[in-house]
Amino acid sequence: MADHSNHGQQFDRLPATADEREVEGRASREEVLEWWEDRFAVPPETFDGYTFWEKGAGKIWAFAADIPTPQRREGVGITFLRTRQEHWKPTTTAAMRWGRLATRNVIELSPGQARAFAAGHDQDLPEWDGDWGYLIATHEIAGEREPIGVGLYLYDELRSVVPKGYQEELPER
Repeated sequence: MADHSNHGQQFDRLPATADEREVEGRASREEVLEWWEDRFAVPPETFDGYTFWEKGAGKIWAFAADIPTPQRREGVGITFLRTRQEHWKPTTTAAMRWGRLATRNVIELSPGQARAFAAGHDQDLPEWDGDWGYLIATHEIAGEREPIGVGLYLYDELRSVVPKGYQEELPER
């Protein structure tokens, strides 16, 4: 008999669609791809060749291969998305990996703003006229837009949610 519960010690592949869902509350691959497209305009085909896995409650991982499910491992690929909360949140790792492809809900920061953001500081940015919620923060390096991480924009403030392990002091230019 199949086990239709969520386990914090194993990875289970996301079902392809909501109709195939066996664990209540688990996101489907289709929902994940739609969310990335709706929130950041990242095309679904970007993730062709990746499988998506849940470990624990809503911790989604992306893996560039296909392996049997379930998997009892510490990690499978990279952390990708947090679901099972009011607003889904992309991980810093995912933003840094796929954020260059985003064309919606991307905030480009000046050098000073980028330094503050990368160091983990919140800042007032009333000039942002896009959506509230999670944004991909970027700055320009050598003429290219480079993702720094994920920020939460609410009430004219950009909150840096860059994990301590990713925080850094960017050099002044």
